[in-house]
Amino acid sequence: MSASPVSVGADGLPFAAVDLGASSGRVMLGEVRDGAVSLVEAHRFANRPVRVGGTLHWDVLALYRGVVEGLRAAGRRTGGRLAGVGIDSWAVDFGLLDASGALLGNPVHYRDERTAGAAERVASVLSPERLYAATGLQYLPFNTVYQLVAARDTPQLAAARSLLLIPDLISYWLTGVRGTELTNASTTQLIDPRTGDWAREVADAVGIDLGLFPPLRRPGDPAGELLPAVLAETGLEGPVPVTAVGSHDTASAVAGVPAAEGPFAYVATGTWSLAGLELSAPVLTEESRRANFTNELGVDGTVRYLRNIMGLWLLQECLRDWADGGAEPELGPLLAAAARAPGLRSVVDAGAAEFIAPGGMPARIAAACRRTGQPEPRDRGEMVRCVLDSLALAHRAALLDARRLSGVEVATVHVVGGGAHNTLLCQLTADACGLPVVAGPAEAAALGNVLVQARAAGAVRGGLSRLRSLPRASLPLRRFLPEGDPTAWRRAADRIASGGRD
Repeated sequence: MSASPVSVGADGLPFAAVDLGASSGRVMLGEVRDGAVSLVEAHRFANRPVRVGGTLHWDVLALYRGVVEGLRAAGRRTGGRLAGVGIDSWAVDFGLLDASGALLGNPVHYRDERTAGAAERVASVLSPERLYAATGLQYLPFNTVYQLVAARDTPQLAAARSLLLIPDLISYWLTGVRGTELTNASTTQLIDPRTGDWAREVADAVGIDLGLFPPLRRPGDPAGELLPAVLAETGLEGPVPVTAVGSHDTASAVAGVPAAEGPFAYVATGTWSLAGLELSAPVLTEESRRANFTNELGVDGTVRYLRNIMGLWLLQECLRDWADGGAEPELGPLLAAAARAPGLRSVVDAGAAEFIAPGGMPARIAAACRRTGQPEPRDRGEMVRCVLDSLALAHRAALLDARRLSGVEVATVHVVGGGAHNTLLCQLTADACGLPVVAGPAEAAALGNVLVQARAAGAVRGGLSRLRSLPRASLPLRRFLPEGDPTAWRRAADRIASGGRD
């Protein structure tokens, strides 16, 4: 990606993609012209949770400030003009508004412990089998439905008159218009993936008022225009339309996968790894539920059939722990040491709940190795290799299960998101899956965000295959072919499944 200014030409203005991740946010500028798409970063900012009174919160006002600063930086590059704005973020979390539209408190972080016991409370009135048959959503202890059950009888929820998921909250502050974008709503465990509408029987059973949610909108729908006060603060010239995109960042990332025609597998890597397939209809079987697969909605009525895996969170937390103990370690030398370390010496279940909470990750990984009769990593290089081997095995398991449960075969795995930069992880994923891996783009969520905006504005026409042809033709991609002995990966997978040695 270039750092040069974005020009405003006769073919149109650039689009701003606001892409909020669990550890950082960015505002990217994208242009679609001459059968190609380009991206340039306008502004990047940290996303640091804050613990107050024992509760872990998102600092949503700091995030909004970062968005406004990003739009201001974008305007400086474009002479104050934008074709539009789209917003995507992580899933499940939300802000509650009072009758005046004021935020009642900083949104609670999904890693907070408040949902402890909420799943059991839901199961007492709605069995896991019925819940999955109605919503098709993977069990995660922090799904929105559990957060709302945990918040029941709290003064804040009692005072709430509106609930906005994170990207919808940012959009509301920018435009004054409320809505609930469908791809993110599908992660609440309150949407029926067959109809794309609310699963009212679920809400009724667990006592959730769906009237808190503004009307549903879909990728490509208009979401308002930047308010005059926002235009004044950013220096932008109005009107600037805001368009609903795949506001779940994974929905935008999958829309930005540079796949050719035919079924493909994807691993959207970042703090989480989301590994699966794009389908035309959900898989709601009991076998799918037991395999802990989710059916989240994507752009153009697609279904993201995937499993959530802990992802690079494991590595991020190791780095944070080591930095707290002294000088912050450099990732490059650690990855080089990991590449030299013996492969598959020790592996852990990268989807295990024991790794969700922050803090002490190296010690927890070492404890998991001891508990399963495997040698502890002897140094940081071996710890990083354990993490990356374990992630590759989790990608392998998810994609094998997705193909088996859906009956869809694929020939290629696309790795997008931040992990596309990690050469070792991409190679290990190819080795573990026994399939070629195409890595890139790293900014797939921002790319999908821009592509949906561009289509809504008429700058590009066609379905997802047409959108995906643009990054395939214009962005650098890397290809990794499987290497090594596939039986070693099967034995390591069996070791995780059995909870011990080969």
